Amino acid sequence: MSATTARSRPIQMPFLEGPRVLDPDEPAAGEITRYQVTKYYRDLVAASPYRDQLKHIVEPSLQELASPGELDTSGEADNTVVTGLQHKYAETGLLLVTDRCTSYCRYCFRKRIVGKDSDEVAPDYAAVAAYISRHPEMTNVLMSGGDPFVLSTRKLNAILDHLLPIPHLTSLRFGSKTTAFFPQRFHDTELPGLFARILEAGKTPIIVSHFDHVGEITEEAATSVRMMRDLGVQYLNQCVLLGRVNDDPQTLAATIARLHEIGSRPYYVFQGRPVRGASHFQVPIRRGLEIVRGASQQLSGIQKTFRFIMSHYTGKIEILDIADGRLYLRYHQSPRPTEIGHIFSRPYVEGACWLDDMPQDRPEPSDDRTLVRTP
Repeated sequence: MSATTARSRPIQMPFLEGPRVLDPDEPAAGEITRYQVTKYYRDLVAASPYRDQLKHIVEPSLQELASPGELDTSGEADNTVVTGLQHKYAETGLLLVTDRCTSYCRYCFRKRIVGKDSDEVAPDYAAVAAYISRHPEMTNVLMSGGDPFVLSTRKLNAILDHLLPIPHLTSLRFGSKTTAFFPQRFHDTELPGLFARILEAGKTPIIVSHFDHVGEITEEAATSVRMMRDLGVQYLNQCVLLGRVNDDPQTLAATIARLHEIGSRPYYVFQGRPVRGASHFQVPIRRGLEIVRGASQQLSGIQKTFRFIMSHYTGKIEILDIADGRLYLRYHQSPRPTEIGHIFSRPYVEGACWLDDMPQDRPEPSDDRTLVRTP
């Protein structure tokens, strides 16, 4: 179906504020993420003592229609080297394998892709593998989208056919919220063979789970994580700091403690991005620091394995502190290796939620947004 045909039909959405039929000629209506939730997760939310928080993850709000921002906040288009493959950081390839998810998060930073027939998904894995083969500095690939585990295990194996022969790839990651939305996916009897292939090829399989709230970590979800770990899969977790969902120290601390308990190592706590249709989830940076610090005070040293990160156009920036009216930050990852570890600061503007909300008044790492890689 063409985009023109899709937009010509009224869009019916069950908003939190009440059902509404959207005029397809409204610009925001044409960009809004479709509504889709698994029965498992819908039932979980309905029965959860955390319902008033969890519902915001998947239930649309009219705020989405007026929430300003951009659709590509981290420069994914500029870092695409082969259709579907991004190479922003030297060691890592980001591979978009699908534009579908089991359920759609209302705060998704890839609203331009998910639930749509996107032309950003990799159509030619041979071309992807050829590029990676020419870049020995790339040691790992993160399969994302969309959610890789929406694909059949047969399809995932077909993708691995192209990646496993590449000698300098040492790990393969799968970014997935299916562990929260539909943990039964990991009972697939073909999955052990898939992960065995990765291990037999001398590479490390990693699932980057996406639990945002302790209420998502049910026994079913914990069982799926433990089953995969028994197969030799490593687990990391990333979550987003979200207004009205997990924006208090107690919730964040409980989530991180539970993740540590089930064996999914807390990896990143992301500052919410200024995404069009989702920027209303953002928490001011000062408040974010207070939440992260308050959560850390409730955790043991071995549980504090995460970093508070802003995934910015210029790189992954660790948010450190506010002192004497300035926000201090450090490049955790950058397209330019010499910038990694560099600490810099900006005058903090009260209410600022993103780096670009604050003026630059001192020399900083290069803001040259052009990074040329050989094809």
